[in-house]
Amino acid sequence: MSSGSEQHTVALVGNPNAGKTTLFNALTGENQKVGNYSGVTVSRKSGSFRSPQGRKIDLIDLPGCYSLSPQSPDEKVTHDVLSGQQENEQRPDITVCVLDASALERHLQLAMEVIELGHPVVVALNMVDLAESRGIHLDPTILSEELGVPVVPIQANKNKGIVELKQALRHPFPSVAPPKWKTTGSDQERLAARTAFIKEVCGEAARRENDGTLTLTDKIDSFLLHPFTGWVALIGIMLGIFWTIFSLSSYPMDFIDETFGSLGEWTTTQLPDGDFNNLIVDGVIAGIGGTVIFLPQIVLLFFFIALMEASGYMARAAFLMDRVMNLVGLSGKAFLPLLSSHACAIPGIMAARTVDSAKERLITILIAPWMSCSARLPVYTLLIAMLLPQADSLKQAAVMLAIYATGIITALIAARILKGRLAEDETPSHFMLELPPYRLPQLKYLARHIWDRAWAFLKRAGTIILALSIILWALQTYPKPEENSPAAEDPALALEQSFMGQIGHTIEPVFKPLGYDWRTATSVLTSFAAREVFVSSLKISYSISEDADEDEQDLLLREELAAATWPDGRKIYTPLTLLSLLVFFIYALQCLPTSAVVARETNSYKWAIGQLAGMSLFAYLAALAVFQIGSLLGF
Repeated sequence: MSSGSEQHTVALVGNPNAGKTTLFNALTGENQKVGNYSGVTVSRKSGSFRSPQGRKIDLIDLPGCYSLSPQSPDEKVTHDVLSGQQENEQRPDITVCVLDASALERHLQLAMEVIELGHPVVVALNMVDLAESRGIHLDPTILSEELGVPVVPIQANKNKGIVELKQALRHPFPSVAPPKWKTTGSDQERLAARTAFIKEVCGEAARRENDGTLTLTDKIDSFLLHPFTGWVALIGIMLGIFWTIFSLSSYPMDFIDETFGSLGEWTTTQLPDGDFNNLIVDGVIAGIGGTVIFLPQIVLLFFFIALMEASGYMARAAFLMDRVMNLVGLSGKAFLPLLSSHACAIPGIMAARTVDSAKERLITILIAPWMSCSARLPVYTLLIAMLLPQADSLKQAAVMLAIYATGIITALIAARILKGRLAEDETPSHFMLELPPYRLPQLKYLARHIWDRAWAFLKRAGTIILALSIILWALQTYPKPEENSPAAEDPALALEQSFMGQIGHTIEPVFKPLGYDWRTATSVLTSFAAREVFVSSLKISYSISEDADEDEQDLLLREELAAATWPDGRKIYTPLTLLSLLVFFIYALQCLPTSAVVARETNSYKWAIGQLAGMSLFAYLAALAVFQIGSLLGF
């Protein structure tokens, strides 16, 4: 421990939904960093702040848990850090235990386990305003006397009580009085003793004045958790999200379109004609612009997921899905990682750490990429627009919902099959989920959440997609046709004779049974780096001019695809081909970076390679079946 130094380490611990992350943000502000604990794949979120006495305090945000008896990797890390057993991690000098004042009976169990460790503890009694609005009369003084540790009432979302909490972390740290409850005997005896003590303490320190009166949360839950209306609401919310994404995103997309169009035109006039000009305009600006144009759709999807999470509805959706998940051998805990995978598979797979059972956790990781991620939106948007050119936003949203449902249903079937084939593990699966009270989301939290996700997407656009765009430009530019040759006068012929054309013709026989020509096959292949590359790759392959704005480029691309033919004159992009492409992108692994994360999370390249190969083969066979069976039936 570092008690004698000028710098101290404080750990934040608490149940999920206790407001721990909000308090962490309130204390540290922008002084935050995220990494992994040594030897495990659990995220390590840390930051720093100054005490009122000027001391620097390092703050560690431990994974949320319900008990110090670990049932999952996240809970084990919390236990090991607090007990000083975590590799390369010093035991904290003091622990701040965050409790939800409106659910004190449940949250005190963990606090008492932390106090039993015998190290300095301060209790942050959060959401006192919510507790009082629900008719709970709090007495922090009595609670402090009974627990034997300082108790500080706070409202982390409004920065109330933060100064008082910092003062409570003064040095020397407050000593811990011997617990007033029984701490010896069997686990069951200690649990019974804590439960009896909690009932007695809450009767004095958290008296309820309106027992039997339904709260606003109870009234809302009577509708949103109802066996019938709850499902109607869930489906309606999902449909509404997709409709909104299509409708509202068009305005910022138009702005981005005009901006990149103007940038391309300006760059063309500023640079001399030649390969460098073409590289910047057609490779760099076109590649980035073709990806950034879909940022509004991706941001909206992240916004809705964050909104459901912050408002408390996400936990209700998981509760509703528990029965469905049980049918395929999973619990409702798997729903949260799977839903997160609709934004991006990488954080979704990482979120599977909270699943107790190692077997269930592995299954969740393996099926997560079948949750269509936001990177596939550009592909779906293009294909749906071609498949239903006259459809309005509502019809497009319905088709999009059907696409997402196809991936979900297939993933659940796959989970059921894997459940019966994978060996049983020693950790039994159990579903315990905190249903937090409904609350108005914090705009600051939403803004931070969306900014982090958007910036991560833009960084990828500025690295992987930029590099691929330059490579694609080079492949379709070189080798240059000889002067006075037919290819020198015909851009399409020049493209066909380029390295890209040669690669495309080489792999075309593999993809032709799916209805894809060499251009489409090349775009599919490059999309494994990032799904959104597919559209920009098609634009390059079909030589879509960068002189046009984004709307015109999209229109030109659809026109080029609609007019594209095989050598015998047959159309390439028939409805069957478009359906085949949709099916392929529903089932193919989202991107190669996902495989890297799977290897890290499972600590096995075998599972990562097996997942990539298995999903790719399944996608190929499913698309093949759609095209070939459809062709036999005369579609």
